[in-house]
Amino acid sequence: MSPEILLLCGTAATIAFVHTLLGPDHYLPFVAMAKSRDWSLSRALRMTLLCGSGHIVGSVLLGFVGIYASIQLNALEWIEGWRGDIAAWALVSFGLVYTAWGLRRGYRSKTHTHWHTHAGVRHSHIHTHETSHAHAHSAQDSDDNRRSVAGWMIFIVFVLGPCEPLIPILMFPAAKESIAGLVAVTAVFALVTVATMLAAVALSVWGLKSVRLPRIERFSDAIAGSTITLCGLSIAVLGL
Repeated sequence: MSPEILLLCGTAATIAFVHTLLGPDHYLPFVAMAKSRDWSLSRALRMTLLCGSGHIVGSVLLGFVGIYASIQLNALEWIEGWRGDIAAWALVSFGLVYTAWGLRRGYRSKTHTHWHTHAGVRHSHIHTHETSHAHAHSAQDSDDNRRSVAGWMIFIVFVLGPCEPLIPILMFPAAKESIAGLVAVTAVFALVTVATMLAAVALSVWGLKSVRLPRIERFSDAIAGSTITLCGLSIAVLGL
């Protein structure tokens, strides 16, 4: 392997690590979803691995097609920027919808007391409106469906989202050296990106495991939605 490729591999590892950590959208959505949906650490990591792999594959395929179809670099950068805008606003839209649903769910799950008088005897019962008119199995099925939809939405957004530094800074220079070099540089970037995502999610989920805030716990979905919205806005507005 040539010195140029070795240098590019080191650069790929550094850029992947820094780019992932500085982009909160790479890990905060999974941490927020894990906390609000009470995911196990293994489930959060599986979801992160799936979305991280999809995130990488989209840009890698575009890069290989662009390189071997001799598409100009500025054209590929325009496509990546366009994909990035779609992914950012899709993340914002999903976050807003999830926040609204979480607020509705939080308010409906508030416990309250009803008083009744029967034959001169006054008594009370406590309940919520969240499942008061729903069959237990249908309520559970509905919640599982929402979890599935939320997971697929996050996955789709990550597949759309580009890896901005990959094509112009790493793939194009590596392609000028050799095919093996191109594969090596791309593999290093992909592995370090996904590994950093997994490490960030694991540490965050583990650290938040013991954090309990009973008074706002019923709004955990709304908080997760707000976090996802802010991640999307950080990309769309601040370019993080």
